[in-house]
Amino acid sequence: MSTSPQTHIPPRAIRFFQRGQIQAVQDLAPTTTVLQWLREHAHCTGTKEGCAEGDCGACTVLLGELVGGQLQLRNVNACTQFLPTLDGQALLTVEDLGSSAALNPVQRALLDCHGSQCGFCTPGFVMSLQACYERHCEAGTRPTRQELADDLAGNLCRCTGYRPILDAGQAMFERPQQRIATAPIAAALQALQQDPPLHYAAANPAYPGRIDHFHAPRTLEALAELRQALPQARLLAGSTDIGLWHNKQFRDLGDIIYLGAVAELREIRSQAWPDGRPGLWIGAGARLEDAWAALTEAAPELRELWLRFASPPVRQAGTLGGNIANGSPIGDGAPALIALGADIVLRLGTVQRRLPLQDFYLDYMKNALLPGEFVEAMHLPLPEATQPLRAYKISKRFDSDISALCAVFALQLDDDHTVRQARLVFGGMAATVKRAATAEAALLGQAWSAEAAARAAQALSQDFKPLSDMRASSDYRLKVAQNLLHKFWLETRPDQPLLAAQSRVWQAISTNGSQA
Repeated sequence: MSTSPQTHIPPRAIRFFQRGQIQAVQDLAPTTTVLQWLREHAHCTGTKEGCAEGDCGACTVLLGELVGGQLQLRNVNACTQFLPTLDGQALLTVEDLGSSAALNPVQRALLDCHGSQCGFCTPGFVMSLQACYERHCEAGTRPTRQELADDLAGNLCRCTGYRPILDAGQAMFERPQQRIATAPIAAALQALQQDPPLHYAAANPAYPGRIDHFHAPRTLEALAELRQALPQARLLAGSTDIGLWHNKQFRDLGDIIYLGAVAELREIRSQAWPDGRPGLWIGAGARLEDAWAALTEAAPELRELWLRFASPPVRQAGTLGGNIANGSPIGDGAPALIALGADIVLRLGTVQRRLPLQDFYLDYMKNALLPGEFVEAMHLPLPEATQPLRAYKISKRFDSDISALCAVFALQLDDDHTVRQARLVFGGMAATVKRAATAEAALLGQAWSAEAAARAAQALSQDFKPLSDMRASSDYRLKVAQNLLHKFWLETRPDQPLLAAQSRVWQAISTNGSQA
């Protein structure tokens, strides 16, 4: 096996800021979760375990990191985050916010608005609301009731219903402002930046006599060298999926290479497409929330898909590169990127190669990565504002649910409305995210019309033979896919197109708390 300078870095303790001091943790398995450490070792039991898979939000905590010299807080699920990923960061829990003698504005608002009943979910709601509170206080704004509901999409409550919790979200801004003291946190994080890159090693009690290693390189060059030296090591980014492999499937993860400390992988920037058109570069380590914000700035039609992609705590931890590399046929990232014509940028050592993203997926959960290669970025041309583009997600639950079917459609039309290019991309219809080649061919060279859309819809049965599973039957998936093409036509027809709000079956929450 080849070696890398990163493999020769001596192991050290995991160091992070928590409860007013820098913690140094060692001798725990690298797959110990933040939640396990909090409850079993730090004895901070305010953070609860509900689902242990990132769905319920009872374990929500805040992580703090320095970005451009400023402290940035984000709410994540502690149940799927591995403890070594905290290295160099700050960890805040409900114990850091107030006391029984002096509740902070978020806690007081929940109490006064009767937003807690059994109380099990309350710490998670408090932390998500605190993240919202900090963000809006910093910006000098107040969220709408719908924005509060979107912020809380990753926190579930079985007792109160959500009206009093949303009431509390509005009421917390009516009290004298009381924010988290950031100066001592920032000072501690600056001190932690002097530590060398993390190489953590510890025995894994599930495998007696074995030492597992956790590497966290900080540069793209170091990552590339380490990946070549350890091609069998598990790549870890946000752990929103791999965390479930550990918690639910009890899979052996072995040695881990963590991507989250590589700043270059988190870059999002304007970069021209190879033919000179404006383009967007999204590093593979860019968090989902940041990546989708950039995508929706370029293509506002993707906004609803962004808000329905998992939940805020998942989007604040997971990465777009992880979502794409995972290759799930029901992932929501790939349909959007393929519809936009994105390339995936791969790296092996110092060598880059590009593939159209649609060619990256070979079969169910199989991709074109070579041994020692990793995903560096996604690169896409910016869509033209005048060209039809729509995204649709069908799921049993509106918020924070896995798609039964995801469809993203993009057309390029000539001045006479003739279809010059069509990209009809579906997730949940085949073993991989896939373009509907026959349906696209039925549109090319045709005037964009109801008849053309109907012919394309009928052609979908030649492109897909979807499976039946717990989320939807084969017949349902095919019929919905055909109906979505008709909906796409109604919303983008040249004459009197329907507004998206006119064809939406879901309605937003009104400002007074009742359903609109």
